Amino acid sequence: MNASPAFRRIVLKLSGEALAGDQKFGLNPEVLRTIASQISEVARTGVEIGVVIGGGNIFRGLSASQVGFDRVSADYMGMLATVINSLALQDALEKLDLETRVLTAIKMEEIAEPFIRRRAIRHLEKSRIVIFAGGTGNPYFTTDTTAVLRAIEIEAEVIIKGTKVDGVYDKDPAKHAGAQRFEELTYRKILEDGLGVMDFTAITLSQENKLPMIVFNMTREHDLHKLVMGKKIGTKVTG
Repeated sequence: MNASPAFRRIVLKLSGEALAGDQKFGLNPEVLRTIASQISEVARTGVEIGVVIGGGNIFRGLSASQVGFDRVSADYMGMLATVINSLALQDALEKLDLETRVLTAIKMEEIAEPFIRRRAIRHLEKSRIVIFAGGTGNPYFTTDTTAVLRAIEIEAEVIIKGTKVDGVYDKDPAKHAGAQRFEELTYRKILEDGLGVMDFTAITLSQENKLPMIVFNMTREHDLHKLVMGKKIGTKVTG
């Protein structure tokens, strides 16, 4: 393992569902503490960290639109769910004595700062963990696309996507015992095979901007730290 981190600045993408744990809805305090602990371990190496969290544990805009909600209204409701999750993670991180800032794409100055690119970069340079909330601020875009967009804007070197499995498989490993895990992939392969790592817009944006991504199991203790320190964990996706 390298003595120093393999990356200077990262964006960590978490699903909202991950924050619910086994309860499938809402926020699980123990899961929040575990995730905060892993982020803390990485932050203390000097790596600059941005975080993007989904809102699916509270409200998923696309699913709501399929059962009758207006799509635009549903997507804004989903954006608000990401703000709730971001504030919850901020609280968990600050309990570990880490400086954080929540920056939102939708203005709500009473609880968070508005997203301004230069301000975000300045916070990162001051070793503050920056949590990007509110999606892109526009309907029809997922938090996967938000993560890619923010990573490009703040000049992050990689997106690290935390999931419940240890990488990308050719089939769902929960349903197929013989599923094979990829150690490395290209974005083209993901699109051609429909592997569902991220949505089409996010993958295309990553590919066009040569932004690598690593998919790993966020539930395994210390794996995030090992990954950032250069150990081969999960699946690496490149252009």
